[in-house]
Amino acid sequence: MSELRQECLWEFVTKPTATAQALAGEHKTDVCVIGGGITGLVAAIHLLEQGRSVVLLEAHGIGHGGSGRNVGLVNAGTWIRPDDVESTLGAKHGGRLNTVLGEAPAQVFALIERLGIDCQAQHKGTLHMAHNATGIADLQARHEQWRRRGAQVELLTGARCEEYCGTRQIAAALLDHRAGTINPMGYTQGLAAAVLRLGGRVFQQSAVTGLARSADGWRVSTARGAVQAGQVVISTGAYTEGDWTTLSKQFFRGYYYQVASKPLQGAAAERVLPHGQGSWDTRTVLSSIRRDDQGRLLLGSLGRVDNKPAWFIRRWADRIQQHYYPELGKVDWDMHWTGCIDFTPDHLMRLFEPAPGLVSVTGYNGRGNTTGTVVGQALAQFLNGGTVDALPIPFSPEQPVRAPALRTAFYESGFSLYHAGQCLRVVL
Repeated sequence: MSELRQECLWEFVTKPTATAQALAGEHKTDVCVIGGGITGLVAAIHLLEQGRSVVLLEAHGIGHGGSGRNVGLVNAGTWIRPDDVESTLGAKHGGRLNTVLGEAPAQVFALIERLGIDCQAQHKGTLHMAHNATGIADLQARHEQWRRRGAQVELLTGARCEEYCGTRQIAAALLDHRAGTINPMGYTQGLAAAVLRLGGRVFQQSAVTGLARSADGWRVSTARGAVQAGQVVISTGAYTEGDWTTLSKQFFRGYYYQVASKPLQGAAAERVLPHGQGSWDTRTVLSSIRRDDQGRLLLGSLGRVDNKPAWFIRRWADRIQQHYYPELGKVDWDMHWTGCIDFTPDHLMRLFEPAPGLVSVTGYNGRGNTTGTVVGQALAQFLNGGTVDALPIPFSPEQPVRAPALRTAFYESGFSLYHAGQCLRVVL
């Protein structure tokens, strides 16, 4: 049995494309992008292609946050049903957001192809798997609502469901043909490489310590230097740090962990999601399941395991694997990692324009691969003279989330108890 180490698989298999140079001295640019994840990098690419100069600052390394540590699902839509989006935002704005995010996977895969990014991209759909009767009803509603909007989704049951999921434990699954999977760190690093090719300047290990108005726009300060920019994009998401911005008050943090096996071989392994989809189930504390291009089995769930012992992590992973795929026998788990998600109470993102020339975004609620791609492009268009009509949703006034630390602690406690129950075989 291998040692179960704390390391992100996507970092392990992906070679960095940008040198880890920190900002030093004074710099001047048209736009300063704060945050080296998908949103910031896509915004930088489109700004550079429009002839603007860009300096990008990342507090750690490219893809350090949710952009490089997520499951790698390229999902369409939001966390909630499309009808609920329109009920919350209204028919006009909710309908536009459903349309934009419904088309978002196609934009991701088109950008990957256009920029020649090597990131294990598989445009084969995703599977939302019903674990009980309530889950089936939820998928039936989602299927009807998306079909009403012309989306290419399919509700699988019977033998076809068992074939695609590779397990007898799922009675129905929603196959979203619009979606797919990627290596998220490979995607993020590929975007960074494109920024450099286009002449953008990327500085890592350059945490922002100050943001202030200046005569020419904005002055963005770090420990060893500063950037003078006419416009600023803040795209730091759940990894927002420091008191130089109020963005961290607009969401509460949640955690998501994953466990990866050694590469699996044989007939039993090939029956796990045999058509190449990534998946997740309908449990309130969901489990995600996918494989990578080397045949590793990746399991994930809400919560964190970076503060839990190896035996707990193995027991949880064994429980999920043996429930869905007992034919695999004993699986050798190799590594685990935990990432952050920026949640909002209604599970919808927020766009902000606190002042002219300053824009920010938060609240992807675990849908950053697609949402970050379309928002990054939209913010670039807006800063290049576009109107708010180019945005997926209008700008919102800042409204701090009540007691975000308490919300985080409450949810994390519930997730930990649920996972402990799974380990003890009390719940599944």
